[in-house]
Amino acid sequence: MFKKKLEYSFIILSILAVIYLAKNYYESYQFKHNDIPNEYKNRIIQKEKEVLNLMQKHYGYAYKVPLIITDKFKGRLYGLCVYKDGEVSIYLNKKVMQESIDYMVDSVIAHEYAHALMFKLGHISKNTDGHSAQWREACVKLGGINCGKYVSKEDVIMGKLPF
Repeated sequence: MFKKKLEYSFIILSILAVIYLAKNYYESYQFKHNDIPNEYKNRIIQKEKEVLNLMQKHYGYAYKVPLIITDKFKGRLYGLCVYKDGEVSIYLNKKVMQESIDYMVDSVIAHEYAHALMFKLGHISKNTDGHSAQWREACVKLGGINCGKYVSKEDVIMGKLPF
């Protein structure tokens, strides 16, 4: 009798695991093949407004640049600020957004806007890889929580914990 209960428990657990995996696969597929959810869009727009307000407060103007969400990044790069032909654009990586939207909103947007501001102010130096003390100060003033050079996997993981 105990053996039968154990077998049924194992079968039920296996079925639940398959259902859970199928659900995750479906959600990932939907995210990959559709536009980002409105909740994400709204959070990104809100953060951009906050960054621009802080830029106005600290620098006397709001330098709005195109903020483009793309799935064309190779690897795990979260964001990128590009200066091309006198124009600045910010790109956010859709591929990592689903697993770390909080980090993207809390840190990456201000991080990339700080780069855009440095382009605007002409404070770009090849010696610092774009992450100078001036840039770091701008990142903090624009509301960035983690103003490091690159994404800290620990910050992303710790941000997902419930405590």
